[in-house]
Amino acid sequence: MNLRNQWPVLPIVAGLASGLLTGCGSENGDSGAGGSTVVMGMSDDVLATDPASGYDPGSWLLFNNVFQSLLSFPKGGTEPQPEAAKACAFSDAQTKVYKCTLRDGLKFSNGDELTSEDVKFSFDRMLKINDDAGPAIMFPMLGSVDTPDEKTVVFNLKVPDATFPSKIASGAGSIVDHRQYDEDGLREDGEAVGSGPYKLDSFGEDSAVFSVNPNYEGTAEVQNSGVTLKFFHGDQDKLKEAIVDKDIDIAYRGLQAGDIADIENDSGNEGIDVVEGTSAEVQHLVFNMDDPVAGKIGVRKAIAYLLDREALVDQVYEDTATPLYSIIPAGIAGHNTAFFDTYGARPSKAKAKAALEADGITDRVKLTLWSTPSRYGPATDDEFKAIAKQLNASGLFEATVQSVPFAQYEKDIEAGKYGVYVKGWVPDYPDADNFTAPFFGEGNVLGNNFTNSTITDTLIPGTAAQSDRGATDTDFGELQDIVAKEVPVLPIWQAKQYAVVRDNVYGLEYCLDASTVFRFWEINKG
Repeated sequence: MNLRNQWPVLPIVAGLASGLLTGCGSENGDSGAGGSTVVMGMSDDVLATDPASGYDPGSWLLFNNVFQSLLSFPKGGTEPQPEAAKACAFSDAQTKVYKCTLRDGLKFSNGDELTSEDVKFSFDRMLKINDDAGPAIMFPMLGSVDTPDEKTVVFNLKVPDATFPSKIASGAGSIVDHRQYDEDGLREDGEAVGSGPYKLDSFGEDSAVFSVNPNYEGTAEVQNSGVTLKFFHGDQDKLKEAIVDKDIDIAYRGLQAGDIADIENDSGNEGIDVVEGTSAEVQHLVFNMDDPVAGKIGVRKAIAYLLDREALVDQVYEDTATPLYSIIPAGIAGHNTAFFDTYGARPSKAKAKAALEADGITDRVKLTLWSTPSRYGPATDDEFKAIAKQLNASGLFEATVQSVPFAQYEKDIEAGKYGVYVKGWVPDYPDADNFTAPFFGEGNVLGNNFTNSTITDTLIPGTAAQSDRGATDTDFGELQDIVAKEVPVLPIWQAKQYAVVRDNVYGLEYCLDASTVFRFWEINKG
């Protein structure tokens, strides 16, 4: 699976926190399309314009604005609500048959009518192409899609999955025009035909231009006349320069922690505001359970006892993240503080030493921490150097840091060459399932050789089948406690999400919530 773990520039949490805001929008889709064109810059690239391929934050930003899904996440909310559908529900007690009825008047941006045929085509096509860089990996439970009539879609699942509505509400549920896409191959012309609030007018190496889709029927109320998205290809300095010089209206996903602090504290930056939002993007230390050093429980527990998250967040990320004490982040139903409860908030050399001695380890532990700043941002190397310093200060470790390009990094993880390495996660949908099943279920995307039968055979399938998501808290709590006890991963931080905007730009607070959906339509430029 391709982790949606683009480097977070700041630890930007694109998570799934439960929000306090309520969704709003017109039921007739009348956009009004007032305001001016908004120019936004970001460091992430958009890797795909075809929803059967893209599985990265930049691509999903495009999908969420150009395409419709049957359901969507309202601003500030984590419960999927009807979007292209006017109603959806499980029609059986086993959560294996999910039925949606489409709203009236749906059309693609080119004027083609959107019917159930397009919905079925979109899912069948995604699964058939099964692109390595695509979201098909999210739907192993999907058996077939039926279309009893033009307005009705029925999803038949192989196994119960109460999180299915959240999955189809994500960018992975994007509906394409069956007349415009090849069922056997990806679209490679850089164009996109969807039924979302915006249409893609052009897509190039350095920018993408979006205008309001006059055919849109849905819940969004468009507050501008279009968006131009400029790509800075990881050049943080140029992105900062562009927002300070007012060449762009918004800087999103690309400024370092220090940049944010500089902009906030520099009185010369009048007319620029920093907007902070919630997020559930997380970062973990990952331990290869087959490694001769990291595979020892005493080593992993000792590191858990010595890690000072507060210092890392303060010194490396300048409080643009928060310490994370479990694999399910704060704001997600089911979150607990298993690592805090087990290992405490402050480092303990005595407990770390005892953990090593209980595993028969009395010499200093030689350890390499593997980093890849090309994926997680340049601060990742500094973070890992700080972690190594913390471990070495205890006198129990001789830790060093190695930094490698991402392509080599992934190959080496697959080959089992690393004992301790970094992984980040930008969730696909706001449910605890998305922070557990990918990491600890079948096909573990972390590549760390961890297995636990209680988790894989009981807790993950049991929580997936529970339609009352609040009733899963106990099982998710048990799962988190098992992970804290066995330490196949060590949670480090949960990010905050930021955008820097000119002071005549409004609505960004509705774009930076835990749903991971950046809503172009909420932005208003006065």
